[in-house]
Amino acid sequence: MKNDLSNIKKAKYYLDKKECIGIPTETVYGLAANAYSNLATSKIFKLKRRPKYNPLIVHYSNLNDLKKDCEINQNFMKLYKEFCPGPLTFVLKLKKNSKISKYVTNNKSTLAVRFPMHPLTKSLLKILSYPLAAPSANITTKISPVSKDDVKEEFGKKIKFILDGGRSKVGLESTIISLINKPKIMRLGGTEIEKINKIFKREIKLDNKNKKKITPGQGKLHYSPGIPIRLNKNKSAPDEAFILIKKRKLSDKNYFYLSKSQNLNEAARNLYKILRMIKKKKYKKIVVEKIPNKGLGKTINDRLVRASKK
Repeated sequence: MKNDLSNIKKAKYYLDKKECIGIPTETVYGLAANAYSNLATSKIFKLKRRPKYNPLIVHYSNLNDLKKDCEINQNFMKLYKEFCPGPLTFVLKLKKNSKISKYVTNNKSTLAVRFPMHPLTKSLLKILSYPLAAPSANITTKISPVSKDDVKEEFGKKIKFILDGGRSKVGLESTIISLINKPKIMRLGGTEIEKINKIFKREIKLDNKNKKKITPGQGKLHYSPGIPIRLNKNKSAPDEAFILIKKRKLSDKNYFYLSKSQNLNEAARNLYKILRMIKKKKYKKIVVEKIPNKGLGKTINDRLVRASKK
C-alpha cells in the first residue's frame, strides 16, 4: 500500500502512450486511460466490450482540475466538502471548451466525475497532466474486480500494466448523483443514500431507470457471475451455492458468508470476492438469503437484483 514512486511512474509511462492500465480505487479496480484522448478512451470500450452509448466516469486529482472541464454549483460543493475524496460520483455540466473526449461522454453535455481516495491513484493523478477515465476493470455485465488478480482474470495480457494497491476497501462501485437541475441519485453505491439525504435535509429521489443513460452503471444486467441467482431465500439445495449475510453455527461446504456478524460494510466489501469464488468452484446455481435493505444493504441488494437478471 506504499506510494511506490517507480510503479506510479511506470503507470504514467503507459498512460502517456495512450494505453489502458488497471488502477486501484477504494471502490473497485478501474480500467484507466487519458480522458482527453479519443484514441485512449476508445480502447476502454473495446477492451470492456462496452456499448458506446454508456458514458465513463472521470477521476480527478483536485477541484482546480475539475473546474477546467465542468461547471460546479452549490449542491456539488456541499457534497464535495463532506464526501471527497471517496466513493461518490457527480454528474455535472460539461464546459464547452473542455478537452474531455467525446467517447467519454457519448457526445453529451454532461460528465460523471469523482475524486478517488486510494493513495496510489491519488499520487498517480497528481503527476498527470490529464484526468483519468476509469470504469470498472471488467468485461461489461460481469463482476467488478476488487484486486489486481481479478483484473488479470478479466483481461490477461490485453493490458500491459496493473498498479497493485491491494484489495479495494469499499468493494462496491461509487454512488452516482446527478446535480443537473434537482439532485437525483442515479446509482446506489459506496456512499450511503441516508448520508446524502442528511446533507440536503430531505430525501433525494432515486432515478436509476433513466432511459437516456446519461450516467454509467444503468444497464439492467450487470455485476453478474453468469450463474442463475435466486434471492431472499432461507434454504438451499446441496448443489447450490448459498450466500448468507452472517456466519451460522451450523455450516456446510456450499455456505458462503458475507460477514461474521451481519456487518453491512464488511458484507459489501466481500460481495464480489464471494461471487468470483463461487464461479471458480463451478457452482451452477446461487441462492441468497434476505439482505437487510438499509445502508449499504440497499446497494448490495441492487447489485444482486441486477446480477440475477436474465
